[in-house]
Amino acid sequence: MKPHEKPPCENLTKLMDFVLLDFSELPHLERFLFGLLLVIYISILLSNGTIFLITKVDPALHTPMYFFLGNFSFLEMCYVSATLPRMLENLWTQRRTISLVACATQMFCFLVLGGTECLLLAVMSYDRYVAICSPLHYPLLMNPRICGQMVVGCWVTGVPVLVGLTFQIFSLPFCGSNLINHFFCDIPPILKLASGDTFGTEMIVYLVNVLFVTAPFLLILVSYGKIISTILRLSSSTSRAKAFSTCSSHLVVVTLFYGSGIITYLRPKNQDSGGTDKVLSLFYTIVTPLLNPMIYSLRNKDVIMALRKLVYK
Repeated sequence: MKPHEKPPCENLTKLMDFVLLDFSELPHLERFLFGLLLVIYISILLSNGTIFLITKVDPALHTPMYFFLGNFSFLEMCYVSATLPRMLENLWTQRRTISLVACATQMFCFLVLGGTECLLLAVMSYDRYVAICSPLHYPLLMNPRICGQMVVGCWVTGVPVLVGLTFQIFSLPFCGSNLINHFFCDIPPILKLASGDTFGTEMIVYLVNVLFVTAPFLLILVSYGKIISTILRLSSSTSRAKAFSTCSSHLVVVTLFYGSGIITYLRPKNQDSGGTDKVLSLFYTIVTPLLNPMIYSLRNKDVIMALRKLVYK
């Protein structure tokens, strides 16, 4: 039998639902974890929702950089809502069963929103590249029409590809164990449960990850390489500090999100990687959306001023 081939579904009933194990190995902490995750979820919605609101209502933030930041905050609210509500329901009711259709729907939503985030982070790095490296052309290259087209492109580009990928994954036969050793229906734990030859599907998953994770990440690296090179050539230390402050927050967010995502999806897999995948998934599904508003607001005077205006009103 080939390394990626599993026993075929001979005379076995195909699965119609799965069981998400999530925190089942910590039964005595499930109520505490429910409360903790509920507080985190509410905090993510409130903090990202506040940033989204102030970028819309404060005229001082009607610039391309804050336009992208507002869309990014809205995306984070959608992104975390694809996984956390189900986790909270499982912890509260102790019923961890999820149907095959619901699992496929959750995976598709998670993949589309994750792919959109990768592309939007690349667009935000391009915005900073144009602002710092070509400031005279910035109003022309980043006008409202072009910015809107970029955001729409980020949202819709991955939909047809990820519809096909989700269909391909759930077209595989599932007739063995139905226990998903994860918090949600992610690709690696689902493929572990598939029967038959999964090599072709794994190659498709790898190519999609290269397209929506690695390629945008390389664009970000190129953008920041040119940004850093331009900043170092500035004669004034004050100018260098100001230029770097405009992109340092974005760089921190990119490091958190892409670091955990690339390690999870592109590293070699083994039979004992489930625990590591679960820990890493907490970073790009929960920790990053929670930290992003604090990273952007605490290091950004314009956002702080807009927050003060909103509070005073």
